Amino acid sequence: MANILVVGPHPDDQELGMGGTIAKMASLGHDVLLLDITDGEPTPYGDPVTRAGEADAAAKILSPDPAEHPGGKPVRRVTIGLQNRLVEHTIAARHAVAGVMRAHQSDVVFAPYFEDAHPDHRAVTRIVEDARFDAKLTKLEMPTPQGMTPGQACYPRWLFYYYATHLRWVADPSFLMDITGFLDRKLESIRAYRTQFVLPEKNRGVVEWVEASGRYFGSRIGVTHAEPFFTKEPVGLSDLGVLVGL
Repeated sequence: MANILVVGPHPDDQELGMGGTIAKMASLGHDVLLLDITDGEPTPYGDPVTRAGEADAAAKILSPDPAEHPGGKPVRRVTIGLQNRLVEHTIAARHAVAGVMRAHQSDVVFAPYFEDAHPDHRAVTRIVEDARFDAKLTKLEMPTPQGMTPGQACYPRWLFYYYATHLRWVADPSFLMDITGFLDRKLESIRAYRTQFVLPEKNRGVVEWVEASGRYFGSRIGVTHAEPFFTKEPVGLSDLGVLVGL
């Protein structure tokens, strides 16, 4: 099983972009860790305590039911506490993320797609890309998040990009993940962020849009629901049997 790190600039980005994949991977027994770079505040209806509670609730929703998935693992969540709206690509930020990668011994890392209107999103993706390299450097100490044990230098094998962009365009992904059976859990995890998608009237249509997106991308590969991803590096297949539809 793989250690999967999903990095979000703000709590809710991971759920919006790949909540179905998170739920599916956790149900299969992979170790999924969500890293929030900021606490997402300030926002019009939120505050740090409320937002943290929403983020914890969302992670629980994405975690598998032991009765349904006895081999599953709960989705965990950590933060490094950079300031929302002011995220910058710095060495300190890179090393903070690299410290999480080491402590988690991440095999696969997901980051936001690199083209985005939101400066925090663009900065976080640059931070993650460089942190992946920094994490493998020996004789260089990295900070360890509270509650985690320091880990050895490592180099996550894969870096994939999910779409939670503020640009008004349709993703052109490298591959699609079949999330049939997990979309409802994704939508529920998004609704857990009441301060973002329930209380603000202008954002209440987001859940409906996410549902429509899941149906659209699912139709592209002949399944009910799917999520799009991008990769800059080639993905290797050992068997065509892993392809959907074969």
